[in-house]
Amino acid sequence: MSVVAVKPYDFPARDRRENFPAPLLYIGWEDHLMFASPVCLPLPPDTPFGALAQGVLPGVYGEHPDFAKIDWSQVEWFKSGQPWTPDPAKSLQANGLQHKDAIRFRTPGLTGIQGTCS
Repeated sequence: MSVVAVKPYDFPARDRRENFPAPLLYIGWEDHLMFASPVCLPLPPDTPFGALAQGVLPGVYGEHPDFAKIDWSQVEWFKSGQPWTPDPAKSLQANGLQHKDAIRFRTPGLTGIQGTCS
């Protein structure tokens, strides 16, 4: 269904990059619906991608029983729904990530609590 505005709809977007302390990055963990949606984190663009697994994601997903079992060398990454291979040594920006991008990761062999995707 299309929407028709009854008045001009002209105003600056409030979710522009300059309105946040750092670019926002959405990160989701596939097959782990205990986390119903991706998390949104403000992360400096010069953050090394490899720091996500070691320094950022443990604070977000670390309480899940599967998290300690992740083999990060086998993780499959997706950007905008497409398979993607980031370089862990490069920054988020050098990996092509921008404000409000969404990435997801799949952990082969780990599908939630007792295989329930939860």
